[in-house]
Amino acid sequence: MGQAPAPPGEAVALLTGHTGEPTAIQLLSDRRGSRAWKLQGPQGAVAVKANDPDGDNARDKAAEMAQEDEHLLRLTAAGALHPDYRVSAGTWDGGRWLAVNWIDGVPLWRALALARGPEGDRASVRPWLTGIARTWTEHLARMHAAGWSHADVQPTNTLVTRDGQAAVIDYALACGTGDGHRRVPYRGAITHTTAPELARQILGTPAGSHIQAQPPGDIWSLGASLFWCWTGQRPVIYDDDLDRLEKLAVIAKGTTTALRDVRPWPYPEFENAITACLAPNPADRPTAKELTTAW
Repeated sequence: MGQAPAPPGEAVALLTGHTGEPTAIQLLSDRRGSRAWKLQGPQGAVAVKANDPDGDNARDKAAEMAQEDEHLLRLTAAGALHPDYRVSAGTWDGGRWLAVNWIDGVPLWRALALARGPEGDRASVRPWLTGIARTWTEHLARMHAAGWSHADVQPTNTLVTRDGQAAVIDYALACGTGDGHRRVPYRGAITHTTAPELARQILGTPAGSHIQAQPPGDIWSLGASLFWCWTGQRPVIYDDDLDRLEKLAVIAKGTTTALRDVRPWPYPEFENAITACLAPNPADRPTAKELTTAW
C-alpha cells in the first residue's frame, strides 16, 4: 500500500498558530477529487480540506473549495454561522485548501444505529431523537432567515455530538442571495435526499445551468435524512442500478413510502413531523422555524 497523502504544507504551517505543533494528522477521506484530514495539536483540532491535484476534476474541486470559503465568510457575516467555525483558507501549489474547527461528533447514520432497531423504543431515546432534529432545524432556520439554503442536507453532512446536538457541515453547495457570481453551478447534491421540485429542475435544465436551491428543498432533505437514518430505508424506492437521472425521475413524482409501514417502532410526533417535511408540494411543508417547536 502507498503512503497516505498529506495535507498541504502551506496549510499545516499556517494552522500551527491555531492548534500548536501538530501531534497527529489523520486522513479522513480521499474521494471524488477532494481530501480531508483531522489535524490535532495541543491547543485544539481542525478539519482541513483540499482538492486532489491529480484528480480528473482538480480545477473544479479547487473552485468548489474557494466557493465554500466564500460561503463561510458570507454566512458568518449574516449571523448564520458562529464566527469560530471557519479557521483559515488559502492556496497551495496543487490548488486550494480550507480549514474549519473540528466538531467532535459522529455522522447521523451511525448516531441513530440504536434507534433503528426495536431496542430503540425506550423513553430515553425519544427526547434524544427530537433534540437532534430540533437543533438541526434551528441551524437551518438561521440560514433560511439570512436568505440562504444549505442545499446539501444529508446524513453525512450532519454530525451528532455527545450531548445530542446536531452540527451541520459542508457548505460548498449552499445557495444564497446574490449568487450570480457562483464559481460552480448548483446541480443538486446526493440523489437520495433531493427534493422532488429540485429533481424536476435538474431534469428540465441544461447540465451547466445553475439551479437556485430554496429553503423548502432543505426541509424535504431534512425529512428524507431522518426517515432514512431512523428506518434504514430511503423514503423513495428505486433500483440502485438506475443511473442518477433515472433515479431523479422517480423522485420527481413526489411519492414516498409511508413512514408507518417501515418505522422500527411507533413515535407519532416524530413521524408526523417527518411526514410533513416530505410533502410533495413545497408550499405544504413547514418552515424550519415552525419545525423548531414541532419536534
